[in-house]
Amino acid sequence: MVENIIRKNPARFFLIAGPCVIESRDNAMYIAEKIVNITQKLGIPYLFKGSYKKANRTSANSFTGIGDEKALTILKEINTQYGVPVTTDIHESIDAAKVAPYVDLLQIPAFLCRQTDLLVAAAQTGKPVNIKKGQFLSAGSMKFAVEKVKTARPDAPILLTERGNMFGYGDLVVDFRNIPEMQQLEVPVVMDCTHSLQQPNQLSGVTGGNPKRIETIAKAAVAVGVDGLFIETHPNPKEAKSDGANMLPLDQLEQILEKLIRIREAIQEK
Repeated sequence: MVENIIRKNPARFFLIAGPCVIESRDNAMYIAEKIVNITQKLGIPYLFKGSYKKANRTSANSFTGIGDEKALTILKEINTQYGVPVTTDIHESIDAAKVAPYVDLLQIPAFLCRQTDLLVAAAQTGKPVNIKKGQFLSAGSMKFAVEKVKTARPDAPILLTERGNMFGYGDLVVDFRNIPEMQQLEVPVVMDCTHSLQQPNQLSGVTGGNPKRIETIAKAAVAVGVDGLFIETHPNPKEAKSDGANMLPLDQLEQILEKLIRIREAIQEK
């Protein structure tokens, strides 16, 4: 099922969306139900995303999760109850086999996209792999990440996700040329519309962001011809336990998606 969703489809983009991290069962199920209803209404292929744990926090005092097994069980329940594929990120090669039975797609964080053992372990699970482009890499250099996965499993479905490049200290900039350049590697490309607006490594120990520009990033990506969009969203970002500063308020998602559909349709008409 997930392979059909993440394939290239010029007529329609797919959506990977959900909270930054699984905070509780009620929160995750609420978000999943809302997005499922929106995407079914609009005809957008959808995968639910939620990190089962956060291993890459700036501060040692930051929230990291509710417990691995508990969070993974919630992800599996969302898959079963709403009939949508689910994805989460892994940070160490030993996590791949543990996490794979619970999800349909394994995500490799941007800062780990060069980790050979991690990429190989993800490929060997038999699951599709979404590799986020490092904030420190060019689009062209992602061919080596693709090669690592393909060497371990030649038929592995692969996604590449653009999420901006570091621009000075504590800010990111998106080069939209990266999308068609990574598409030349013959894999679908996703635009991470929320993490590309992060303002990392703040002196407060909490990552900042610029969520007002999520719609801008998404519109530009769809206009360029991106295959999928990645959006982290929450009913109340100010109360989110991770990355609240750059998440989209859930009640704004449907309106933005409607605009993006019109942009994609206009491109197809041309």
